[in-house]
Amino acid sequence: MEALLGKKIGMTQVFDEKGKVVPVTVLKVGPCYILRIIKEEKNNYYALQLGFEERKIKNLTRPELKFFEKIGVKPQRYIREVRINVEEINNYRVGDSLDLDIFAGAGYVDVQGNSLGKGFQGGMKRWGWKGGPKTHGSMSHRRPGSIGSSTTPGRVLKGRHMPGRMGNEKVTVKNLKIISRDKEKNILLVKGAVPGAENNLLIVKKSKKQPQVKQ
Repeated sequence: MEALLGKKIGMTQVFDEKGKVVPVTVLKVGPCYILRIIKEEKNNYYALQLGFEERKIKNLTRPELKFFEKIGVKPQRYIREVRINVEEINNYRVGDSLDLDIFAGAGYVDVQGNSLGKGFQGGMKRWGWKGGPKTHGSMSHRRPGSIGSSTTPGRVLKGRHMPGRMGNEKVTVKNLKIISRDKEKNILLVKGAVPGAENNLLIVKKSKKQPQVKQ
């Protein structure tokens, strides 16, 4: 098992053993409950369906409530699938709880989440356009300008940078160093920033590629 669901609590700073200030992000990771085991025979892959953060019963539909009652797990707010190796699939049972123990011995993690949404933005902010002339009566300071190419091919080419929705995209930050763990409170401190705002849902994974340490 290499991943858990969590939430971003916020950022702070701590001091390392040399007395230097280290900026850290506080993550609440787990506990996660196994709601379903997905096997290759039916779905062509192996995965665990995890639930995270308890949810109020009054906010559930009857089918949702019956699902959680059947597996003996309290209602969970977030449900996501995490891939798993076939060799480990028999080590888990529906209803099992997973916590920070899966990161024991791991020095780095990858954190995946949705970035901050910035709404509809113009091309200069979204793509870093230089902009048009500022003087000599020009009226095209921040406008897109021509987007086509005349008769041939007679259409707007795919991939053209244009104004549009910015942010709120899936982002993965790799190789964040684990500064400390608090198993009792399910708190993980990692060096650096992670995607999204506070209380943003995250998927925290063990880093497969360890960063190279400069000599």
